[in-house]
Amino acid sequence: MMKTDKQKIQVLNRLVEYYGFQHWWEDENRISDWVSMILIQQTTESNAKKALKNLEPFLTVEGLQQIELEKLQELIRPAGFFKQKSRYIKELIQWFAANGGDFERFRNYSTAELRKELLTIKGVGSETADAMLLYIFERNAFIADQYAIRLFTRLGFGEYKNYEAMHKEFNRLTEQVTHDVCKEWHAAIDLHGKQYGKNKDLDESWLLSEREQLDIATF
Repeated sequence: MMKTDKQKIQVLNRLVEYYGFQHWWEDENRISDWVSMILIQQTTESNAKKALKNLEPFLTVEGLQQIELEKLQELIRPAGFFKQKSRYIKELIQWFAANGGDFERFRNYSTAELRKELLTIKGVGSETADAMLLYIFERNAFIADQYAIRLFTRLGFGEYKNYEAMHKEFNRLTEQVTHDVCKEWHAAIDLHGKQYGKNKDLDESWLLSEREQLDIATF
């Protein structure tokens, strides 16, 4: 039986109710949050935070433009892949500065146009672009990461082959909720995935407990 959009939203909202609001990426310095989205790639949260702490004196457009590449690499070394990530950060800031260096200027872009622009930046793939849309540019977007794919596949909503396949189906749901709730969907999915995704050999009793927790046994 095909699951409806209403049922998908019901699961997402129940996750938020269960885990509560997390308020991810709400630093007053949006440049700090933005750079952290590069640093967190392929590393742990603690390592990304160490690198971001090292960068604190430079977390402005001007600071990141002026810092020498070698110094940037050394400061973000704790996050791993520091040579690669340093280039990505430089590319990100260069793109931003070339477009006026002002977040307000992007309000005239449609979300689709802005996503297309973000995807032109080296080091920004679909998942990172959607995170930037959601948390930096304050646009509703669905982040179809592996936690989301595994959750909705487990619960029988479909077989999602890749990021774009799930994003295409779920992104329209974001039009039906506030921006604050949309942000929390992603946080709740990831928290849930970390709790339930440790055991890859899931048995029926485990799945039943998840369904009961989300109150979707009757779907």
